[in-house]
Amino acid sequence: MNGTMTRRIAATSRIHAPTRIAATSRIAAVLIATTIAAGCATAPTPPPSAPGSPGASASLGPRPSSNATVRVVQPASGATISGTSVHIVIDLQGAKIVSATTTAIRPDEGHLHLYVDNSLVSMNYGLAQDIPVHPGTYVLRVEFVAADHAPFSPRVVSSDVFFTVK
Repeated sequence: MNGTMTRRIAATSRIHAPTRIAATSRIAAVLIATTIAAGCATAPTPPPSAPGSPGASASLGPRPSSNATVRVVQPASGATISGTSVHIVIDLQGAKIVSATTTAIRPDEGHLHLYVDNSLVSMNYGLAQDIPVHPGTYVLRVEFVAADHAPFSPRVVSSDVFFTVK
């Protein structure tokens, strides 16, 4: 390669390197902002399909386990209810709900994620809440997650509760 070609490549690299860095920084900023706006410390994870389903993304590294158990007390599976809202009561054993989001996670502290028809509808700091409904059949599931909003491994998930609104 001659000296002119080397200078041309070096000049091109100097011109484009800052552009690549700026673009990468913008992408990272958008990803971070999206994650913060979503209220979670990780990229969205699919709703749990069953107790013990896979945990969070590998980018978080190994996730801690928890001895907690969670179940839906109300409505009972198979229940038929009427009205425009359903009162949900959750039982959590072996852990407590904390309101602060933190990366200093403990296996006995966290939050509840409530899924209706496999869609996350609430990130709870309590064991009871009302959610709006319309006539139809629903599948309800709750997951106890770490205080950073990411799941434990294995996941701490209730059994599915099916109910119908008339």
